[in-house]
Amino acid sequence: MERLDHIRDEIQRLVKQAASLEALEQARVALLGRKGRITELMKGLGALAPEARRELGAALNRLKGEAEEAIAHAARRLEDEALRARLREERVDVTLPVRAESEGRVHPLSQTIDEIVAIFGEMGFSVAEGPDIEDDFHNFTALNIPPEHPARQEQDTFYLPEHRDGRKVLRTHTSPVQIRTMQKVKPPIRIIVPGRTFRSDHDATHSPMFHQVEGLVIDKTTHMGHLKGCLVEFCRAFFDIDDLPVRFRPSYFPFTEPSAEVDIGCSREGGGLRIGAGGSWLEILGSGMVHPKVLANCGIDPSEYQGFAFGMGIERVAMLKYGIPDLRAIYDNDLRWLRHYGFLPLDLPSMVGGLAR
Repeated sequence: MERLDHIRDEIQRLVKQAASLEALEQARVALLGRKGRITELMKGLGALAPEARRELGAALNRLKGEAEEAIAHAARRLEDEALRARLREERVDVTLPVRAESEGRVHPLSQTIDEIVAIFGEMGFSVAEGPDIEDDFHNFTALNIPPEHPARQEQDTFYLPEHRDGRKVLRTHTSPVQIRTMQKVKPPIRIIVPGRTFRSDHDATHSPMFHQVEGLVIDKTTHMGHLKGCLVEFCRAFFDIDDLPVRFRPSYFPFTEPSAEVDIGCSREGGGLRIGAGGSWLEILGSGMVHPKVLANCGIDPSEYQGFAFGMGIERVAMLKYGIPDLRAIYDNDLRWLRHYGFLPLDLPSMVGGLAR
């Protein structure tokens, strides 16, 4: 019993001296751990006579409870002290003016996506999303892309290792989201699909990872005239040129029929590029009426429904609008570049407040 009084004094000393939670944990282990002072005494109870065992066992249990309570109380005290110290160190004076050198910028890609969403949102489109990793059906087969198409080749597409559900691929376009939407949603459908895509390209105008936005409209009455009106309105709103020349040039895509490339007027005089004037043309996106086979692959009756689709590279239109000369700089994470091409966080694009210029 006299030895227990010494241990009780040691408990108070160790707990009082603990200046941190780490030190308090060391004290707990020294007292209550598998080889702690109190634990060792409790292990020796079996060698005592029954009467002595009962008396000493009860005293040891009381001592153990006192130790646990003292340690818990000290832990709460140390946690409160640590929190108060952290609040003092991390205190911010919100009345101070913002330092210009620390002001953040919205990346041009994020700004461009918001602008595109704002324009098509005014036309009644909603935003749809899907996975970056796709299967063969959603990325190729459902879109009427034949087996010999270059996008299915190893050198043009990032394939993942074999999987029990078939070989997976990093999506080469955001069109699989259109397929998933048509499979799940009954027409009418009016969506845009911004997102990351992946292809084996890398130079001044191509990147292995880039961004696309695609659009899809499916109903019973939509026709080519609606497609043209929608995209002409978008181009003029995005580039903020009311009389921007826009032309539709016949083309071929496996998932649309008829198909058309969309060109905008520009000038290349003096070695530069100016959007909206001059006698030259610049292709910016592809479009067309959704192929009947694509509708049938998604469970939609092509004799009852029709629609149009379009797609463009977000990096491409951002580079054209904001004069960015090299695609690779977009992903360099250079703060000097971002301060030059970036946007203030509160300059949010909208059709009411206006798009960035």
